[in-house]
Amino acid sequence: MTDGREYDPAGDTTDARAMSDEHHEAHGHHRMSRGARIAVIVAAAVAVVLVAVAAFSIGRLSTLAEPTPTTTSAEAGFARDMQVHHQQGVELAMIIRDLTDDPDVRLLGYDIATTQAQQAGQMYGWLAEWNLLQAGSEPSMTWMTRPAEPGAGHATHDGDSDGSHTTHTPGEPMPGLATSEQIEELRGLEGTAAEVMFLELMIAHHQGAVEMAEAALERSSNDVVVDLSNSIVASQQAEIDLMNDMLVERGASRVE
Repeated sequence: MTDGREYDPAGDTTDARAMSDEHHEAHGHHRMSRGARIAVIVAAAVAVVLVAVAAFSIGRLSTLAEPTPTTTSAEAGFARDMQVHHQQGVELAMIIRDLTDDPDVRLLGYDIATTQAQQAGQMYGWLAEWNLLQAGSEPSMTWMTRPAEPGAGHATHDGDSDGSHTTHTPGEPMPGLATSEQIEELRGLEGTAAEVMFLELMIAHHQGAVEMAEAALERSSNDVVVDLSNSIVASQQAEIDLMNDMLVERGASRVE
């Protein structure tokens, strides 16, 4: 889902229900050691979602004292681009559920699909609340090429606090997105081979999302944007660590 189409928050309902049914079936058979660890990740992700929803509700009140983001702001650019990024995360998770019977991978896919669909819907809601179009007038990633803002969020890369680390070119692919060729290759695999490629693609995808969330923290002090960005950094980094362990268990190398 990298064609930039607007996100429809109702569109994931059927797939999410299907994933939920298969999640319960898979959960009853997975190994307790691995399954317990994934369950902790899932529980943490659910907590992140609940906190994010509460933050959004509270934020609607707190932002009465904040300026409403403009259509070319970092907040709007992040909301638009991260929706597209999350859509591909959901797509990859839905693909792997058809390619493997491994309960751990299927449970991880369920967590990714439901969490990223919810977060994409939340960002859709931000733009509607700000009376902004879901599609921007600038190329994607333009907001990430601008300098960091004094007094914005607290994330920096390698001690760099002015945003000069950013090397993205507006309109080029977002960090971590799988190519259409990689997605088609994944669709042609099955079993362990599919699991390994999915984990490798999803680690890169998560790393890109973390980079985008940290860039938002460097450029925004908006409460709801800062809260969700921090949640994305924490939850997706935890899943990166988990997926690297799962790669090693399958005889593959860690993705650094």
